[in-house]
Amino acid sequence: MMNAIEKAGILVEALPYIQRFAGKTIVIKYGGHAMLDDGLKEAVAKDIVLMKYVGINPVVVHGGGPEINALLDRLGMQSSFVQGLRVTDQETMEIVEMVLVGKVNKEIVSQVHRHGGKAVGLSGKDGLLVQAHKKWLTSITSNEEEALPDLGYVGEVDQINPELVNTVSNNGYIPVIAPIGSGPEGESYNINADLVAGELAGALAADKLILLTDVEGIYRDGTDPSSLISSVTTAEIPGLLRERIITGGMIPKVECCLRALQKGTVSTHIIDGRIPHALLLEVFTDKGIGTMVKRP
Repeated sequence: MMNAIEKAGILVEALPYIQRFAGKTIVIKYGGHAMLDDGLKEAVAKDIVLMKYVGINPVVVHGGGPEINALLDRLGMQSSFVQGLRVTDQETMEIVEMVLVGKVNKEIVSQVHRHGGKAVGLSGKDGLLVQAHKKWLTSITSNEEEALPDLGYVGEVDQINPELVNTVSNNGYIPVIAPIGSGPEGESYNINADLVAGELAGALAADKLILLTDVEGIYRDGTDPSSLISSVTTAEIPGLLRERIITGGMIPKVECCLRALQKGTVSTHIIDGRIPHALLLEVFTDKGIGTMVKRP
């Protein structure tokens, strides 16, 4: 009996959040260990399906770095990264597109279907969803700009056309999007999934952007979990970057939060996707988890 009462209490706690987010869009960036562990894959799919059934419009943008790495390793091709972004020559771009669009995307769609949802797999090239150009990086050192290596077919978002995503979502389906952009000549660009998620959240006027990662959030002291920053404002981010508290792969995650907030997303969250049902904990409980990046 006590177990049943506890379950009822959980449902009651979730009710205000179900009411608050009904009809709202939540963009989920799906990546990290949650894409590799079978139990976590199942939990994420169930969370997304549940969100759709209670009236929320989840939109999924996924990565696939480990799968890309695995295939490149099998082919004897090496990868290098700059500021958390994969240097992508033409041959690597073909592998990236094949893995993200042809393998990872379809696996996520199938997981959603297995748990009673309806999903449609898309890439940023479908319906010109993500229009992009070549990304160039520079780094400020002292008073000079230092040129960084050519990233190849790494793209930067020019424009998001949300019409296709809205059509899919409004017809009862869950959009699942691979972060491949379309260049001016129809060329493919590999775009960091975090950045696509941030731009898409802004274009959709999403109520939330949630990034699933392999850490609890932003740590003030290296990887010390006790130094987790539960909430940070956009005004504080430049200082954290200068102090190198935010480094490496966390940089594009924070950048995407800033872009989403700048374009109208209400709140952004960096959470630990290694926790089963992390999405439900963030959306439907009083405390939430991870680091929230918000306006001042």
